[in-house]
Amino acid sequence: MKAPDPIAFTLFGLDIRWYGILIGLGFVLAILLCYKRAPKHGIKGEDILDFAIWLIPASIIGARTYYVIFSWENYAGDLSRILNIRGGGLAIHGGIIAGIIVAVFICKYKQINFLELADLVFPAVALAQSIGRWGNFFNAEAHGGPTELPWAIYVDGQYVHPTFLYESLWCLILFLFLLWLDRRRGFAGQLACLYGMLYSLERGLVEQLRTDSLMIGPLKQAQVLSLCVFLLCLAAYMILMKKEKEKRS
Repeated sequence: MKAPDPIAFTLFGLDIRWYGILIGLGFVLAILLCYKRAPKHGIKGEDILDFAIWLIPASIIGARTYYVIFSWENYAGDLSRILNIRGGGLAIHGGIIAGIIVAVFICKYKQINFLELADLVFPAVALAQSIGRWGNFFNAEAHGGPTELPWAIYVDGQYVHPTFLYESLWCLILFLFLLWLDRRRGFAGQLACLYGMLYSLERGLVEQLRTDSLMIGPLKQAQVLSLCVFLLCLAAYMILMKKEKEKRS
């Protein structure tokens, strides 16, 4: 399979790329899902819309900033390229970090339980990731090394691992699992912690196949961060579960 044209259509002389369309679609569906599920977590739907107004630009800025920091050699000679995100170059970890920072401030301002908001939002984040990853397919980026597997994609004259597909499918399954678990949630923060652990597990494994990884010295940045996030979320899961058991006893 060969990556299709990255440009969906042209409007008033401006090329509209599939990358942006798919990321935008992911945002919209995530917001609608959170709006519908908000009452279950004791949150007003209007608060979700307020949150989205701040979250969308913050997460894009965070994702771009994170990517630029870890690939500075590509931008040092021409700083104007930093603003050109239409062709790719967004790191999900940066977007999530920025989103969490925004959420902390909004929760404090609106007196919302942060753990409830996290459990509400992260299943939707997994859905948005599942959709947004297909933007990498249209851009012929974020792929793995050569392979002879029947589902390989054709990029730059060779067949390679479609790592975007692996992550997209994992995130879709993760979304469905977290949505199912939400009906029998044991404690606030459970879904957020499981998202952190399960996404980090997948990202750490799939990152090993990728050829365009951001690096920290000789180490792949995403794998280092995934390990840290996994351990942090595991510790948080155990602490929150223990507190819940003590509360019930």
